[in-house]
Amino acid sequence: MDVKKQPPEITTFIINQLNLPPTTEEISMKTMYDVFSMEVPIQPDIVLKDQGILYFIEVKKSAVTIDTIARMQLLKELWLKWRTDDNRINPENAIVLIIAAKWFYPREEKIANQLQIRLIKLPLNISISGNEEYSTTGMKITTDKSWRIVSRLLKEKNTSIRQLSLKEDVSYGWAHKVIGMLISQDVVKKDYNYVHISDMKKLLNVVAWERPIKNLQFNEEIYIQSPNAFSAAKQISFLLKEQKTSFAFTSYTSGGLYTGYAIRQDAVYLYLEKDQIPHFKEQFEVNPKTGIRVNIYIPDRDVFANSREIENVIVTSPSQTLLDLAGLGYSAMDLTKMMVEKYDNL
Repeated sequence: MDVKKQPPEITTFIINQLNLPPTTEEISMKTMYDVFSMEVPIQPDIVLKDQGILYFIEVKKSAVTIDTIARMQLLKELWLKWRTDDNRINPENAIVLIIAAKWFYPREEKIANQLQIRLIKLPLNISISGNEEYSTTGMKITTDKSWRIVSRLLKEKNTSIRQLSLKEDVSYGWAHKVIGMLISQDVVKKDYNYVHISDMKKLLNVVAWERPIKNLQFNEEIYIQSPNAFSAAKQISFLLKEQKTSFAFTSYTSGGLYTGYAIRQDAVYLYLEKDQIPHFKEQFEVNPKTGIRVNIYIPDRDVFANSREIENVIVTSPSQTLLDLAGLGYSAMDLTKMMVEKYDNL
């Protein structure tokens, strides 16, 4: 984990407040992904270790919210569940949750105490790096209108908020609000009148947290008889296109076609309206369940707009594909990064 985002005086202050020795180990990990091998993008700001006890510390720039407490509790539960699954992790380590902030509301303070989460009040004059909770802004970057602004910034790389507004036909006020939120989270930097994404990993983490695509997945396994995933996608595209059915392949399938990255050969990933699924099963499903698995997602927006045809396969737009890949979290990180690298040319 990158624990250098907070000024060292904050870590020192917390160590003193916990009455830990100055030699307390500050653990450096690349991300909580690497520790847990999980898809949930959640991580503390600082991790300390002393005498077999791990201290997971969240440092808040603004007031602590219920969401802050919930995220920390979830972090602990995930650790308790997965720590014995990885030989690198000592299952004997106890976990202490800590939230450090300059002030706390009485309700949140009471709930934190009930959950045995330690609260530390930071000095008012101490400097804190940007660390706003994603949900406290009252908006999400993964909504259709917000993502249009974000994906346009990815394509343009360095541009003005007004240009983002004009090119995506979104009000200037909304574009300004989206970019302002991302600036407050240290995802976007502003130089004079131009903005650019400064922390791609954090951006992708926000997407995975807000819109995990698994939440859209149809919960029944469907298999189609085909030699490989690409052939299955072509076969499905040919028939559904002939029938004028609304559909589009996404995530691994579309990402692989956009980037040329080798896609998984055992499954395809398809958006299909829920009322079309029974007909799809009648046409394609084979039993026993062998061949290529079809992962069907139920659209939460117009995912068919701006779809493209690549090598006889109908795929979601680059913008939708990137959103869906990021929503797969750690499991698709390599392909997501490659999609980001090629995005401005798609």
